[in-house]
Amino acid sequence: MVIELKAGEFKPEYAGKLNFYLSAVDDMVRHAQDEQTIGLILCKSKNKITVEYALRDIQKPLGVAAYKLFSELPEALQNELPDADEIAKKLNLETD
Repeated sequence: MVIELKAGEFKPEYAGKLNFYLSAVDDMVRHAQDEQTIGLILCKSKNKITVEYALRDIQKPLGVAAYKLFSELPEALQNELPDADEIAKKLNLETD
């Protein structure tokens, strides 16, 4: 899987660029037993019509999704993920 993270709104040229990356990964990295590489463009926002036209004739599995930024991790996930000290300890790093 190839994921491309964009800081702004989706632009049609992103689809062509990711299509290029998928071809390169399929040719140079993918093993014979692997399935075709999937591409995902994550953008701050997207226009559904623009995305539809940009992806219409691309034959590779490629998708576009919007993301939202949060200042805090949702409460339901706070107990599921390690904090900075736990990560540092596992990486044998010293914390201040």
